[in-house]
Amino acid sequence: MSLTLHDVSHEVRETQYAVRGAIVARAGELERQGRRVIYCNIGNPQSLGQKPFTFVRQVLALCEYPALIEGPAAAFFPEDARAAARLVLRESGHGLGAYTESKGWRFVRQGVAEFIRQRDHIPADDEHVFLTDGASKGVQAVLRLLVDGPSDGVMIPIPQYPLYSASITLLGGGQVPYFLDEARDWSLSRQALDSAHAEAATKGIRVRAIAVINPGNPTGSVLDEANVAMVLDFARTHRLSVLADEVYQENVYRPGDRFVSFASVLVRRGIFDVPLFSFHSVSKGFFGECGHRGGYLECRNVPPDVMAEVEKLQSVALCANSAGQLVTWMMVRPPRPGEPSFDLFDRERREILESLKLRAALLEKGLNAIPGIQCNPLTGAMYAFPRITLPPGTTDAEYCLALLEETGICVVPGSGFGQLPGTWHFRTTILPPVDEIETVVRRLGEFHAAFIRARGG
Repeated sequence: MSLTLHDVSHEVRETQYAVRGAIVARAGELERQGRRVIYCNIGNPQSLGQKPFTFVRQVLALCEYPALIEGPAAAFFPEDARAAARLVLRESGHGLGAYTESKGWRFVRQGVAEFIRQRDHIPADDEHVFLTDGASKGVQAVLRLLVDGPSDGVMIPIPQYPLYSASITLLGGGQVPYFLDEARDWSLSRQALDSAHAEAATKGIRVRAIAVINPGNPTGSVLDEANVAMVLDFARTHRLSVLADEVYQENVYRPGDRFVSFASVLVRRGIFDVPLFSFHSVSKGFFGECGHRGGYLECRNVPPDVMAEVEKLQSVALCANSAGQLVTWMMVRPPRPGEPSFDLFDRERREILESLKLRAALLEKGLNAIPGIQCNPLTGAMYAFPRITLPPGTTDAEYCLALLEETGICVVPGSGFGQLPGTWHFRTTILPPVDEIETVVRRLGEFHAAFIRARGG
């Protein structure tokens, strides 16, 4: 063969993405053999039974096939859905089948800016908004902008979402881990940030940015305003850019907690010298439209010549997909009170969020009832990252593979997200329906006890 694995880029070979790694591949094999698998490995709500919003699918259908807007079929669609489709077709100029501007349709970017203004009560500029194929593409674009070789590092939380470690590895950059404090509900401290930055400096790494996931993935923790301000102050001290991954901003479950955006604190505190890149997505929150790959990147305190480089990166891929841009628009501009679709949309939204809150509570309680498993409070996002006690010589990867083989439950080893040395975890979603959550907890408890006995624990 003229092409061997040795010929493949070293960075590609070194890249790992545990969320769709070897255990998930094995789950696919078992499913093809006729085994039933409960996929708890990835935040993919509709694959686990969440229904799409009626309004979203109505507008998508009308925009993909405009003949439905008028004529006999129009009676099947509420007037506000048809009005939305007319607006999209008018503003896009060419419908969903043509390329858009590199930054995305202007009317959608204007909608994003208005969404931010309403959410945070701060100014927002649609010229600083880029529409992306999900938040992942925005994150990758910013990392591509900042990482220029192995001496450039990006601070990432541990545990973290493997998008960050994988992307930094692909770019040939350096990962600079900062550890979240599991004993204090995965809290974030200035001491941990300063220590991580200092250690990177001793290795000759120039730290360029810090990434923060809020609410946390996989931890489910929610930062308060003091935490957000502390991160911004740290970034200011060390002249860093901030990557604010805020895709779970609607997923906050504990009474008294609330989502606080980095942009809102940046503006209220008058911080003009910390570049901020914020990300949101239609995949998470309550929309769950993972397959439509829609999202946005908002830039603040980024000079015009650097903004031009971001736009150039967008232009290389021509534009984000138009259907995803449309779903992003509906995320930031949903039906409003008094419009025909509002009551149904509002009911569907409340049902989804209330169900997620219930499932988070059930999973937390169920996991903590299993001897040898400890789970911190699930206050946000869509995941649990419980700590597991394993016999000496056993790894979390072995545990998760055995769990899959014996029970059909597919979770991800904590080593794929990073964890404090000497500890073991796994990540599971809270997304299976309530009855399946109960099944997962029961099977997991039975499996854990048997696994420990068999390994001499």
